[in-house]
Amino acid sequence: MKVKYILVTQPKPETEKSPYFALAKKYSLKIDFCPFIRVEPIAAKIFRKEKINVLDYPAVIFTSRNAVDQFFRMCGELRITPLESVKYFCLSDSVAYYLQKYVIFRKRRIFFGNQTVEDLLNVINKHPEENYLVPCADTPRQRVLEVLAEHKLHFKKAVMYKTQCADLTEINIRLYDILVLFSPLDVKSLYKSFPKFRQQNVRIAAFGPAVVQSVNKAKLRLDIMAPIPGAPSMPVVLDQYLRKVNR
Repeated sequence: MKVKYILVTQPKPETEKSPYFALAKKYSLKIDFCPFIRVEPIAAKIFRKEKINVLDYPAVIFTSRNAVDQFFRMCGELRITPLESVKYFCLSDSVAYYLQKYVIFRKRRIFFGNQTVEDLLNVINKHPEENYLVPCADTPRQRVLEVLAEHKLHFKKAVMYKTQCADLTEINIRLYDILVLFSPLDVKSLYKSFPKFRQQNVRIAAFGPAVVQSVNKAKLRLDIMAPIPGAPSMPVVLDQYLRKVNR
């Protein structure tokens, strides 16, 4: 079946150069963006109890745009300004470019991988002696923390926000041919808003092993999985899939 409508469970890209917009144009699609996760900031007075001095960390690892927003929001509440010498390591190029919202983009101190922590590790390993801060939610990406620990890197998890299921009841979920999921919480949000959801012809695209596991646990049919060899990002995987079904 041809694909006409796709729902991506992330915020709408702020730049028209997003590969999702290129896909929409290439295949004459309608791609909507709607986060399935609601972010709840943790107040600075609560964060202070963790006794984490942000300025003690000359390197910061960002796994998402939410992490970027909440890190700089927390710095503002703590009334501190990160030093210009801080190095930022981002899980993907989209997170790195989003960082320009807060800092001047300089290649010498902003580094990024290609969607996976293993790929980012190739960059981090060039700076093995750094003391890394990992701003995250109360439900962090465990794989990222596990890999950092496995390679005996010096890092500190800094919980700066909480994630909750978003209210999706105003969405016509049956309109979409593909739902693109990026977090295990996306699956939980789907069923919280639509407890009687039946997949039928809706195709599920999942990014990362944790999301794949959640999809399987919910007994949903997994139609599209990313990353895969040769296709490290969801847009690239979707492009390959659409090339076959939208001939």
